Amino acid sequence: MEVITLSMEESQAGQRLDKVLSSAIEGSRTQIQQWIKDGNVKVNESKAKGNYKVKVNDTIIIEIPEPEPLDVVPEEMDLDIYYEDEDVLVVNKPRGMVVHPAPGHVSGTLVNGLMAHCKDLSGINGVMRPGIVHRIDKDTSGLLMVAKNDLAHESLVSQLVAKTVTRRYKAIVHGEIAHENGTIDAPIGRDKKDRQSMTVTNENSRDAVTHFKVLERFKDFTFVECQLETGRTHQIRVHMKYIGFPLAGDPKYGPKKTLDIDGQALHAGILGFDHPRTGEYKEFEAPLPEEFSDLLDLLAKRS
Repeated sequence: MEVITLSMEESQAGQRLDKVLSSAIEGSRTQIQQWIKDGNVKVNESKAKGNYKVKVNDTIIIEIPEPEPLDVVPEEMDLDIYYEDEDVLVVNKPRGMVVHPAPGHVSGTLVNGLMAHCKDLSGINGVMRPGIVHRIDKDTSGLLMVAKNDLAHESLVSQLVAKTVTRRYKAIVHGEIAHENGTIDAPIGRDKKDRQSMTVTNENSRDAVTHFKVLERFKDFTFVECQLETGRTHQIRVHMKYIGFPLAGDPKYGPKKTLDIDGQALHAGILGFDHPRTGEYKEFEAPLPEEFSDLLDLLAKRS
């Protein structure tokens, strides 16, 4: 069971408890209201109702119950594995593949393929996300590290928290960025107007830092490399939109008139970490997928 503790700030005072929680954590308002009804939410160590108006310095503890077990079955897949030993596996996920199962979508994911490939995956994230330490979006291609036991999982998560994991992405963005590099330091939280989207906000947000450099400029587009210092949901997509250069093909954060591609032009090309058992630094690089390279060729011809 995951436990989250929140301390209410002045900007949240007077808001309904269920509304505050739906803005602060992942989960629908209906789901959060059910947690409150079931006694999984406490305010200052006491049970509260969803319509409770929070006060400054209220301490809210949310006990998120484990999801109902799903029938997640192994599926044989042709996985593009870059590295594997008794502790860690590094796999190159293709565009269009979901990382882990979710209610209503329990097949065809990377986890289904991993379960068929190896029987030993860490159990820290439960039956739906065995071995999964971090994620990339369905339409983002690239490298993921997978933990094959709990020792490895804890080590890799600690490295993510300490910001020592190397994660560099290639992306095509709208617009021509004039400067050669930059850093976007802007907190990200859930968009109150659209619960399925993230946005730059100071309310119920977490720090987020993205470094970028220009690799090549085209007419109306720029090819960039982004390095993550933090790993928030949709971070690169949200940050590039925030500075006025949204990702090409991004159906959620980009313009409607864009390149004719299926999803955002984003590839997690470089991944590096300290091996959980030996401490040796390991780094891996996956080349751009063919459809990404074809886009670059097309833009070069247009320019």
